[in-house]
Amino acid sequence: MHGAGIIEAVEEKDVLGRAERYYVMRMPIGDLRVMIPMSSVEELGLREIIDEDGVRKVFQVLQGETTTMSQNWNRRYRANLEKIKSGDIFEVAEVVRNLSVRERDKGLSTGERKMLESARQILISELVLAQGISKEQVEVQLSRLLR
Repeated sequence: MHGAGIIEAVEEKDVLGRAERYYVMRMPIGDLRVMIPMSSVEELGLREIIDEDGVRKVFQVLQGETTTMSQNWNRRYRANLEKIKSGDIFEVAEVVRNLSVRERDKGLSTGERKMLESARQILISELVLAQGISKEQVEVQLSRLLR
């Protein structure tokens, strides 16, 4: 849910009398540092960033057809939240695409607008690291792809 980051260190901390090793990850967007227990990596969805093929696939998802979404705001919101929580960047790209199209066509509620911004930031952080370019350059790419 924080987006992509760079593991800068591994630290050992004593928490509640138990020694635990943590990844110390710096998030390029927002200059945030996050500590992730190494024992929880799988369940938290920590993974490597996408490669060039993954970037191309994200671009294809962004340019693809929107998927059918529920007309019920609550169901649509929950389905999109699950996709974001999955940690699968292609599902996050799908949420960005679908909500961007809906925003253009019908407008979004405040909750969905916040969700779109959150999903965009997750996607941007991944593409910044995967392509080695600036946040501004990625934002231009997204604007072009989502026209």
